Amino acid sequence: MKYVVVTGGVVSGLGKGVTASSIGAVLKACGLRVTTIKIDPYLNTDAGTMSPFEHGEVYVLDDGGEVDLDLGNYERFLDIKLTRDHNITTGKVYQAVIDKERRGDYLGKTVQVVPHITDEIQDWIERVAIKPVDGKEGPPDVCVIELGGTIGDIESMPFIEALGQFSYRVGPGNFCLVHVSLVPVLNVVGEQKTKPTQHSVRGLRGLGLAPDILACRSTEPLEEHVTTKLSQFCNVPISSIVNLHDVTNIWHIPLLLRDQKAHEAILKVLDLQLVGKVPREPKLAEWTERASKFDKLKTPVKIAMVGKYTGLSDSYLSVLKALLHASVAMERKLVLEWVPSCDLENSAAKEVGVVEYGLPISFFFLHEPTTDALEVLALCRPLKPIRKHGNY
Repeated sequence: MKYVVVTGGVVSGLGKGVTASSIGAVLKACGLRVTTIKIDPYLNTDAGTMSPFEHGEVYVLDDGGEVDLDLGNYERFLDIKLTRDHNITTGKVYQAVIDKERRGDYLGKTVQVVPHITDEIQDWIERVAIKPVDGKEGPPDVCVIELGGTIGDIESMPFIEALGQFSYRVGPGNFCLVHVSLVPVLNVVGEQKTKPTQHSVRGLRGLGLAPDILACRSTEPLEEHVTTKLSQFCNVPISSIVNLHDVTNIWHIPLLLRDQKAHEAILKVLDLQLVGKVPREPKLAEWTERASKFDKLKTPVKIAMVGKYTGLSDSYLSVLKALLHASVAMERKLVLEWVPSCDLENSAAKEVGVVEYGLPISFFFLHEPTTDALEVLALCRPLKPIRKHGNY
């Protein structure tokens, strides 16, 4: 089994989930079977009781597991079916260790973070990584592991220690570390700054992990001298530095990785470059077509999204992705109109009423009154469906 670990530094919200999903998509396009694991360092046993304002939507798996929204990205990008065990949290790990201690499994030993918590994390990863998730028999070839949070967070320290130990457990050629970091531009100066990434990599090395691949997030493509400086100060070869700059849609990310030969760098670390004597090359024609098709869409379709958590679009991420996929299939450009369910008054009703094609949706957290839901249904009546080629 080969493992690719994705960590993040400097700030949260860099897109580690999309990066991990895209790495998996590129490796799958190279002919490898891929599975994924998401590590969330919070003490909750799962995301089921967390407000969407905290971490976005609660993604529900086929086995009923309530997990982080990144697992939804994995399933959509890789066309796989994950289980609740593919989402590791601090709460789950500590609960498992305490249950073992109560049963006497540790034979009177003093239970500590090292080695008991770290061993539990490593055992969990190995146990889950071999589960087939693509409908085929046998274990996958590669497991992509995303560590939530940023390097230096106190709650993620046991996982960092466990992953450091894990790299020695699986041995050279079986472990690749991808570190996602930020290269910001200060408006006053107007140049790309490498210092945040330098400090992030230094902190990672101080915790016992060294990045094999450096994935740099930026608004614009990195300048050549910036890449050279990052290579020099972070001790990462230029060929192993990937720039993930802002793009028009996330379907471009696997294409960015392919164009910068990220797959070659990862496969080299994992000793998977060749199939027989032929180099592995990702086949991403479908991704290229979809990304290009999205960029060419001009005819808008307006959708009214009604809900309690409209202040954070990630609260409805799966619904948004479904609408986006549908609009691309219908060759329409999606335009969303957000309507807070608590503001459903006459003025809001009139505003929603002018939406050309509407699909109001209402989601509620725990126990919410149904009045808003009934008002939403009333607003649905005057809205028109989309018709294309005789189909709705």
